[in-house]
Amino acid sequence: MTTPSADVPTGSNYAEQKAESFPTSEPPSIAAEIAELWLSPATVFSSRHIMGDVDPVKSTFPLASYCFMTGFIDSIAFSAVFVWCGFQTGNSVQLALALARLFSGQRGQRDTSFHPADQMALTSLISFNIGAFIGRLGDRIGPKSRAWLMLGTFIQALFSMAAALAVWKSGQGSVASDRGDPAWTNARTFVAIGFMSASVGLQGIMGKRVNTQFTTTVVLTTVWCELMADPKLFQFNRYIISRDHKIIAIVAVFIGGFVGRAIIDAIGSAGALGVGTGFRLLIAICWLFVPGKKGAQKVKQPGSA
Repeated sequence: MTTPSADVPTGSNYAEQKAESFPTSEPPSIAAEIAELWLSPATVFSSRHIMGDVDPVKSTFPLASYCFMTGFIDSIAFSAVFVWCGFQTGNSVQLALALARLFSGQRGQRDTSFHPADQMALTSLISFNIGAFIGRLGDRIGPKSRAWLMLGTFIQALFSMAAALAVWKSGQGSVASDRGDPAWTNARTFVAIGFMSASVGLQGIMGKRVNTQFTTTVVLTTVWCELMADPKLFQFNRYIISRDHKIIAIVAVFIGGFVGRAIIDAIGSAGALGVGTGFRLLIAICWLFVPGKKGAQKVKQPGSA
C-alpha cells in the first residue's frame, strides 16, 4: 500500500497535493490526453463524457483563465468606482467604515449620507453572494462534471454580457478621476456592478468545488499565505504543483487586471465587458476538453472486471 510522503505540506488537502504526494508509476501526459479528445469528437460530445467529472489536476488552464477573469473584471469596476467585484474583504470593511462615519463628529454635524461608492460596495457584496448561491446548483449536477462547469461558465458569460449592455446603455464614462467622483452613478451602472459581481461569485464557488491550488480563483490572500508557507517554496530544481499553480494563479490575476485596463483605455468599459463575455465563452468550451481521471473512467465502464 502506498504511504503518504513525510514532507506533505500542511493546510488544505487539494487535489493536486494528493497527486503530488502519492505519485503513480506512470505519470499522465496531460497534453496527449487533451490532444486525444480534440481528435475524438464522438467521445467529446457523448453524454457520458459531458456528464463525467474532470480531473482537477488536469484543469490548470481553465482555472488559470478563471483567475485571469478575476483581474479583468475587477480592473473594470475599480477603474470606474473604486469598488471590487471579487475581493469582498475590501467591500465589507468599506461598509463598516460607512457605518462608523454615522457616529463620527459632533451631533448635528455628522455625515449621514450614503455615499455612491458605499452603495456600490453594498450592491457588489449582495450580488456576489447571490452569484455564489447560484453555484450551489452545481452540487445537484456534479460540481466537477463537465456539464456543470460548462453551464456555470456560460451563466457567468451571460452575467458579463448583461453588465456590458447595462454600462453601454448608461451612457456614462469608464474611468473615475478620483474616489469622490466615480464614473458610474446611475441605476444602470448599479445593475452592471451587480451582474459583474454575481459572475465572479459564481466563478468563485465553482473554482472552490474543483478543489485545487487555485482555491476559489478569486481571493489571492489565501493563495499568497499558502505560497509563503509551502515547505517546497525554494526547490527550484523541479516542478512543484503546490507552489507553481499558486504562482500561476497570482500571475494570471495580474495579467487579467493589466489587460482589462488596457482594453478600457482602448474601447471603454462596455467594450471591455463584451470582450470578457467572449473570454468566458471560450473558457466554457475549454472545460469540454479537460480529461477525466483514468481510474474513474475504467471503473465506470460497463462490464469491466
